[in-house]
Amino acid sequence: MNGLIYYIAGGILWAGLAAQLPDLGRHRRDPLKWTFCAVIFLSGLAFVLGAPPTVAAVNRLSGVANLAALLTYTTVTAFSAASVILIVQWRTGDTGRARRTSRLWLCGYAVVLCAQGLLFALGDTAVERREDFDTYYAATPFTREMIVLYLAAHLVAAVTTTVLCWRFTRQVGRWSRFSLHLLAVGWLFTSAYSAVKFVSLTAHWLGHRWDVLSTSVAPLIAVGACLTSAGYILPVVGPRLDALVAFVRLRPLFRLLSGPGQRRAVAPLSWRTVGDVDLRLTTRETAIRDGLKRLVGHLDDQVRLQAYREALSAGSTAADAEVIGMAAMVAVAAYTETTSPSGRHETVNVRIGDMDIVVSVKPAAPRGTPSGPRELDTAQRSLLDLSRAVRTPIVDAAVQSRRAAAGRT
Repeated sequence: MNGLIYYIAGGILWAGLAAQLPDLGRHRRDPLKWTFCAVIFLSGLAFVLGAPPTVAAVNRLSGVANLAALLTYTTVTAFSAASVILIVQWRTGDTGRARRTSRLWLCGYAVVLCAQGLLFALGDTAVERREDFDTYYAATPFTREMIVLYLAAHLVAAVTTTVLCWRFTRQVGRWSRFSLHLLAVGWLFTSAYSAVKFVSLTAHWLGHRWDVLSTSVAPLIAVGACLTSAGYILPVVGPRLDALVAFVRLRPLFRLLSGPGQRRAVAPLSWRTVGDVDLRLTTRETAIRDGLKRLVGHLDDQVRLQAYREALSAGSTAADAEVIGMAAMVAVAAYTETTSPSGRHETVNVRIGDMDIVVSVKPAAPRGTPSGPRELDTAQRSLLDLSRAVRTPIVDAAVQSRRAAAGRT
C-alpha cells in the first residue's frame, strides 16, 4: 500500500490527459492546449516520481544515490513554471503580451532547472535518503543551494499563481470559476508547503532539529497538490458532466419524437465514439430537432392554449405554463401526426429554430393567455425544459384526450 495514493493521483491526472489528447490533435497550434497538457502530465509525473517505491527503484536502477530526488525536484519546478504560464495564457489569450510573458517565465525556470542539475552534480549526496533528503543535506555545499533554489522557485510560482487565479475568477464562467477557486486554494496550500520547508531548513542551519516539520507536516500540506490537480482537471470534466446530464434529461423528449422507426433511422455511433458525450448529445439534439420539424404541419395551437390554462389553474408560473403548453402541443402532434383540428381556423407563425412555420389555431383565444407569436425555441436550454414538461400530468391528459377523441371518430 506504500505509495499507492501517489500512483492513484498520478493515474487520475494522466486519465484526464488521455481525454485531452484527441482535442490536442485537433488544435496542434494552440499554445494553451499544449501548456494545459504539459501541466497535467508534469503534475502526474511529480506524483509518480515522489512515491517511495519509485524513489527506491530509480536510485537502484540508475546506480546514483538520490537521483530520484533530483528528478522529483526538477519535475516540480517544471510543473510550477508551466502552471504560471498556463494561467497567463488562460487570462490574456494568444496575444503578443502573453507570448512575451510566457517566454520570460520559461527562460527563467529553464535556468533554474539547469542550475539544479549542476548543483546536484557538484554536491556530495552519497547516502540515500528517501524521505528526509532536504533536511539531511541542508548543510551540504551545493546540495544545500539546490534545495533552496527548488523551494524558492516553487514558492514564487505558487504565490504568483494564487494571486493570478483570484484576480481571474471574476472574468470567467461557472466551471472555469470553480477551477480557479480550487487552483487558488491548492496553490495557497503548496505555498505553505514551501514555507514550512524553509522554516525547517532555517532551524537546521541555526542548530535546531525541527525535521518533523519537513517529514510530517509538510507532506500533509502537500495535499494542496491534489486540489491543484483537481483544478486543472475540472475544466475538462465539468463540461462533460453537463453534457452527460443534458443527454439523460433529453431522453423523454427524444423518445417522444423518435418512434421506433425514427430511432432506427438515427445513424449509430461507432465504438470509438461511445465515450464522446458531446457527440452523443449533439446526435440526440439533432434527432429531436428533426422530429420537431417533422411535426410542423400537425402542431395545434389550441392544444397549447388549453394546456397553458390548466397549468395556470394548477398553480404553475406563466413561464412554466407556457412550456407545459408547448409540450402538450408537441406530444399531441407526435401521437396523431395526421390529425387536424375541426372547425374554422386561422393561422399563426411559430418559429422552430431558424425555420418559420404556420400552425392552425381557433380564432378566439381566451383572455389571460399570452399574446403575440409563440416561439418554439430549439436551444438546448429550451429543449431541456420541454423534455421535463412532457412528463407532466397535464401533457399526459392532453394526449389521452386526443386518443379518446380519435377513438370516437
